[in-house]
Amino acid sequence: MLKFICYPKCTTCQRAKKWLDNNGIKYDLRDIKIDNPTFEELSLWYRVSGLPLRKFFNTSGLLYKSLELKTKLPEMSEDEMLKLLATDGMLVKRPLLIGEDFVLVGFKESEWSARIGK
Repeated sequence: MLKFICYPKCTTCQRAKKWLDNNGIKYDLRDIKIDNPTFEELSLWYRVSGLPLRKFFNTSGLLYKSLELKTKLPEMSEDEMLKLLATDGMLVKRPLLIGEDFVLVGFKESEWSARIGK
C-alpha cells in the first residue's frame, strides 16, 4: 500500500489527498508533524526518488527561512542534510507519496497521474 505523508493543515496536502480519494487510491496516511520521517527513511526515499536532496526541503516554510538554509545548504554534506531533515517534519517538502519503487515529492497532479496511472 502507498504511504501518503502530509501535514493535514497544508492546502497542497489537502488537494493531494482529495485527488487520491477521488481516484480511489488506497493509502496509509501519516501526519509529518506528529510522526517525522527518520534519517533512515529519508535516506532510502532520497535514493529511490532519484531527485536532488535539496528537493526534499520545504523551501517556503518558516523554519527553513529562520534557519537561513538557503545559504547553509550548499555547504552541507548529504549526511548533514538528511540529519537536519530528520529533526523536524516541517523542514520536509510535502506531501510525499511513497510506493514500493518510487517516491513523489510535492503534489503535481500530472506527475502523480503518470506514476500511478490514473
